Amino acid sequence: MSSSSFAPTPVLRPRLPDADRLLPYLRRIDQNRVYANFGPLALELAERLAARFSLSGENIVTAASGTAALIGAILGTVGRAGGERPLALVPGFSFIATAVAAESCGYEVVFADVDERSGLLEPAGALNHPLLDRIGLVIPVGAFGKGIPQSGWVDFGEKTGVGVVIDGAACFEAIDRAPGELLGDIPVAVSFHATKSFASGEGGCAIAGDADAARNIVRALNFGFYGSRECRAASINGKMSEYHAAVGLAELDGWSEKSRALTAVADQYRKSLKEAGLDGRFLGAPETASCYALFGCKSAREGQGLSEYLEARGIGGRFWYGGGGHREPYFAPRPALRVVEETAGALFGLPVAPDLEPEKISEIVSWIAAFEKLA
Repeated sequence: MSSSSFAPTPVLRPRLPDADRLLPYLRRIDQNRVYANFGPLALELAERLAARFSLSGENIVTAASGTAALIGAILGTVGRAGGERPLALVPGFSFIATAVAAESCGYEVVFADVDERSGLLEPAGALNHPLLDRIGLVIPVGAFGKGIPQSGWVDFGEKTGVGVVIDGAACFEAIDRAPGELLGDIPVAVSFHATKSFASGEGGCAIAGDADAARNIVRALNFGFYGSRECRAASINGKMSEYHAAVGLAELDGWSEKSRALTAVADQYRKSLKEAGLDGRFLGAPETASCYALFGCKSAREGQGLSEYLEARGIGGRFWYGGGGHREPYFAPRPALRVVEETAGALFGLPVAPDLEPEKISEIVSWIAAFEKLA
């Protein structure tokens, strides 16, 4: 097999609704002449999402991005940092947007290690953190779209009085399957970025526990305005445009088809890896969001070697969380986090696209198998 037989394959090639699917929604925008500020399409998107999740439409607040949704949820339900609890506890195993959102709300970020089995920041880990008496906010993260049950974190909040907001950036599918377990009193922020399974190009939403929390999140995303043009709370401009809402609505229309296509990609990876003698080394849908196809390397060193080996053959890949948030230059230097560092460098992201062909997946796996024989 020659590396020249491969055309470059990106790690992720999103596919959003095409122009034909968008056109009816764009015509509505033209007719309404409303383009932002929680317009009719953004409200319809919230209503349709709420119906999927067995909620009222007022529980869902659309946002300009997943990060804006997270900031809005923090400001609207926990508030800006202040007083004797200025710290935010954030898992190191997350995209850096989580820490950036916390800092944007005035908190000093403390990175935490994650549970060895789940790969998540668990309530017990937060409860036993040595800086707990100075922590005012905890942001559990649904790494790779793994759902975070509400019950343990509700108990944590009741025991400690610490505010909790869940970063469920990639958790659309998990929430769609189990809204009763994953939604509740604690707000959850979800991203609709193009890299996510369900996507509007850019955008997101905050899912609030009740109408009062939702109103506060709306205010936090709208210059502190709610019902009047008076700024009454800490806030940003984080509203979703009608154009991104149009993409989100068209995405919902075609979601079943796209979901099946992405699931088929995960199934093909499992099949090909099993045939190559690499059974049990794959992590993907439904255990994760379907936009991820992860190959488990035996170590971070092996992961780096595989990355370089595939790159030389035109195959894209990614360590989705880098070396961990605590290793990002802006936040470094920080104390080591053993589990984060072992995990982040060993879970290697393979190419994903709704139209990634089985033959291409088989070729990618054949290169992985060839590398494993050399490792």
